[in-house]
This record gives sequence, C-alpha cells and structure tokens, in this order.
Amino acid sequence: MIKKKQPPTRDKKRGFTLIELLVVLVILGLLGGLVGPKVLNYLGRGKTDTAKLQIEQISAALDLYLLDVGDYPTQEQGLEALVAEQPGTSNWNGPYLRNAKLPIDPWSNSYQYAIPGDGKEFDLFSLGKDNAAGGEGENQDLSN
Repeated sequence: MIKKKQPPTRDKKRGFTLIELLVVLVILGLLGGLVGPKVLNYLGRGKTDTAKLQIEQISAALDLYLLDVGDYPTQEQGLEALVAEQPGTSNWNGPYLRNAKLPIDPWSNSYQYAIPGDGKEFDLFSLGKDNAAGGEGENQDLSN
C-alpha cells in the first residue's frame, strides 16, 4: 500500500518579524533620501521650462500685434492689449492669445512687460519662484 504524503502543516501565526519590517523601512528611507531630491529637481526644472515656453508664446503674440497695429503695446496698455482692444488702437485683430486670457507664470505670478526693452524692442520676463530680481534655480529670472 502506498502512503500519501501529507503537505507540511503551516503555523497559523505567520507574518513579518520586527527585523524584516525594520529592514524594509530602512530601504524605503534610503530610496526616499536618494530619489526624492532628484524628483523635486525635475519638477522645478519643468516649471522653468514651462515659463520659457509661455514667454515665447507671449512674444509671438506681441509680434502679431505689431503686424496688425503697427507698434507694440505701450507700457500703460501692457499685455492686456493682447486680449482686449485698447482705446486709441486701430487695426486691432485680436485677441492674440488663446482663450483670450493672459497666462500667469508657473509660480502664480504675472509676467512683466517693459517697453522699451533693455537693448530690445520690449522686455518680457518672469521673476521666478521668489518673485524677486536675481536668483538661481527656480528663483532665476527668465526673459525673452
């Protein structure tokens, strides 16, 4: 007669030991410490790249405005002239920005416009995350 092997009995109190849990927590802590700063750096760089692209879009809209009206908006008119016709302008064919809305920079600040610019027809810039002149990284000024 052939005897059937019985499967090994298992203890019903199986689970993780304290040592195993501590090892997992240490590994997760190391990963968070190494990967976390890199992810935050990529997010910051993404906002900077977004601001650069928006500045290019607004600059292109200003060039279209120039073609239609004959001049860039005055300092008093500002960027609002791209989305709403200003008194005293002729041949305005806007709005020149999508959704007829002025974009704000990725840090929820308005883009700055100055005419005449510093060596150019106009200056269009964002002051970065800190909304103050100068800085590095996310706090750097971005301009056309």
